[in-house]
Amino acid sequence: MAIVSLSRILKTWCDVQADSTAVAHEESSISFADLEASSNRLARAYQSLGVKADDFVLVGLSNGIEFFEACFAAWKLGATPLPVSAKLPIYERQAIIEVGKPVLLVGFGSAESGVQQSIPSLSPGYQPDRALSDAELPEITSASYKVMTSGGSTGRPKLIVSARPGHVDTEAELLNLKAQSSILIPGPLYHNGPFLWAMESLFKGSLVVITTRFDAEQTLGLIENHKIDTVYMVPTMMQRIWNLPDQERLKYDLSSLSTLWHLAAPCPTWLKEAYIGWLGASCIWELYGGTEGQGTTIISGEEWLSHVGSVGKPVAGCTMKVVDEDGQTVPVGETGEVFMRPDLGQGTTYRYIGAEAKSLEGGWESLGDIGRMDEDGYLYLSDRLADMILSGAANIYPAEVEAAIDAMEGVRSSVVIGLPHSDLGNTVHAIVDVPDNDINEEDLLAHLAERLVRYKLPRTIEFVNEPLRDDAGKVRRNQLKEARL
Repeated sequence: MAIVSLSRILKTWCDVQADSTAVAHEESSISFADLEASSNRLARAYQSLGVKADDFVLVGLSNGIEFFEACFAAWKLGATPLPVSAKLPIYERQAIIEVGKPVLLVGFGSAESGVQQSIPSLSPGYQPDRALSDAELPEITSASYKVMTSGGSTGRPKLIVSARPGHVDTEAELLNLKAQSSILIPGPLYHNGPFLWAMESLFKGSLVVITTRFDAEQTLGLIENHKIDTVYMVPTMMQRIWNLPDQERLKYDLSSLSTLWHLAAPCPTWLKEAYIGWLGASCIWELYGGTEGQGTTIISGEEWLSHVGSVGKPVAGCTMKVVDEDGQTVPVGETGEVFMRPDLGQGTTYRYIGAEAKSLEGGWESLGDIGRMDEDGYLYLSDRLADMILSGAANIYPAEVEAAIDAMEGVRSSVVIGLPHSDLGNTVHAIVDVPDNDINEEDLLAHLAERLVRYKLPRTIEFVNEPLRDDAGKVRRNQLKEARL
């Protein structure tokens, strides 16, 4: 095997392991042969609704086998899947439709498709006519294999269209993924990370195990039951697992696990150290980068122990630098905004629809992150520039305060926002998820006083007993702020 079109990749693995399980979800599973056949039939149904090469197909399905069938049906027609949350409000969905102009909506009935009544819509659970053939379709390769959304919570959404065509090199080394292995994805597939890890594993003929939603103990049980080799996580998931009582967390056999990837949000130092101590440094891997793919860093657990707090060095194929407000590169060790550039040049990894990249002369682009480089070229992130709180002329980064809060026993998660103040401009407000309601403000402030300088301490604290981040570790910070204003 080498370069294979995504319209042929399932057939390629059917020739090797037709009866092997491709996707397992809760009590359901599907083999490579059955996924090939069902997606062929579904592709013909999509074709009858007007889907053709390089069209976008909006996929608004919850985690399940149906999600994979929809994506492969699109690829078999040379089209590109555009995954979105199945729970996306109509207003946000409509904005995405207006920007991306998909030709088919999958996962939403016609009554839910807003004003775009001219676009065909298929409800969840749709089954194509059994009279349609499930035989192989003509081979075709889409110009882009995925298009992801971003920015829907803060205004007009943007679409990130991958520059990678709809094919895969089955022999390429990628993300430590082994061929014909197994991976567990406990996050929502409409997010880029879970989508990428799940699909790349399937392209390598591996078993992909998914969950409806994240559950800490269920995750450990699935690793044991399916003898999982690789698991994808975000720090929120890691902390929820760590917060389990020892008798629950340690009763599962995780000896099959060779790689735990974590990304999408900053991982507190104490939590990473805890996982390295539990599962071993060789098991823990971290990746930093955007859906745009202009640049990526990767770091192993062993490297991290020598560069505590780093997200790694830029991988081959990209370059990164840290600049000041004037766009000038700062000295080693100084903090600034992180810019990156693919070696093949700006625009070679993606294109935006509905937005423009933040860039500097020479093709450098920024994701809005603040960080510094050490003398060995390792990157250390502080926070996102857009999230920074300016209070009394001091810059306060929410991620630092959140990490200190989350280190307190009994805290499930936290979100820190800036609220307007007549004198200081903004003050730090902490929203703290305490499921057992056994932490008070005095104790929390005492805990934080040992970890943060005084001006970074929250002026106000709000306790809640509901998760603040979704299963992908994402938080709608602006929405939380607007609700409190």
